[in-house]
Amino acid sequence: MSVFTTVTPDEMGAFLKRYAIGGLVELKGIAAGITNTNYFVTTTHGRYVLTLFETLRADELPYYVNLLAHLAQHGIAVAGPIANHDNAFVDTLNGKPTLLVNCLPGAVIDAPNAAQCREVGEMLAQMHLAAGHYDGHMANPRGRAWREAVAAEVAPFMDEAAAAELAAEVASLAAQDFDALPAGVIHADLFRDNALMDGDRVGGFIDFYYACNDTLAYDVAITLNDWCVLENGDIDAERARALLAGYQGVRAFEPAEAAAWPQLLRAAAVRFWVSRLYDFYKPAAGEMTFAKDPGHFRRVLQHHVARRDFWL
Repeated sequence: MSVFTTVTPDEMGAFLKRYAIGGLVELKGIAAGITNTNYFVTTTHGRYVLTLFETLRADELPYYVNLLAHLAQHGIAVAGPIANHDNAFVDTLNGKPTLLVNCLPGAVIDAPNAAQCREVGEMLAQMHLAAGHYDGHMANPRGRAWREAVAAEVAPFMDEAAAAELAAEVASLAAQDFDALPAGVIHADLFRDNALMDGDRVGGFIDFYYACNDTLAYDVAITLNDWCVLENGDIDAERARALLAGYQGVRAFEPAEAAAWPQLLRAAAVRFWVSRLYDFYKPAAGEMTFAKDPGHFRRVLQHHVARRDFWL
């Protein structure tokens, strides 16, 4: 993620003395995203990722950290957390809660193919099943109440047509009831930059700090809206069908999920249109930050509204 909190090599070297992973060789900030500070940390023992949490407090982290440990124990391709000498996953550096995890194989890809989308869908379904016995619970902090509040907050900054379009969609989603659909732990932010691909296989899912309990098919919609999107905001049908085939080969949609699928795609587009609007109009101060185009998910939404084939 973006570097909001600077860590010097000397500070990192002292921090590593609390761990059994060797001495510092290289420290490099990761300049992508907008929420936390991340660094690649290379030591004499290997390569790791350090996260400094900019908004989450230490007492808010157990849900996410224990989820990573749970998924790793069940064979899901995630970065397992590393404990310090006090047997604690969460530590503190420069006044911020921190987490060290293993660096996974693979790289972020910008232009996934259908085979890669199928593998992502399959791993996402396996993740949903593996998390079925996870005993942590976190209500979605970016659910309906957040969507409605933030949409109202950004509306005064928007042009009249866009504000009216957003208000109409938020009102339409308010009339939907997804509560009866299968639910569980979701990643909630499984974009291309939150997965590493090792060839056509998943090297690992990363950045679980929007994870929560919500509708499973909504997680699939969030994922598809990024992995299968075209530059104009439309969806590539071949990739969409591949991702859904990979997912449903492990966990098939129930009839109610299939019926709600078009609205879930729209809900997923609105969620990120709203968050990007907020980040664009009310950006956080950071050393290396990148405001993403809010209009992208407006275009994704518009294509979904006009769509008649949803690839199921």
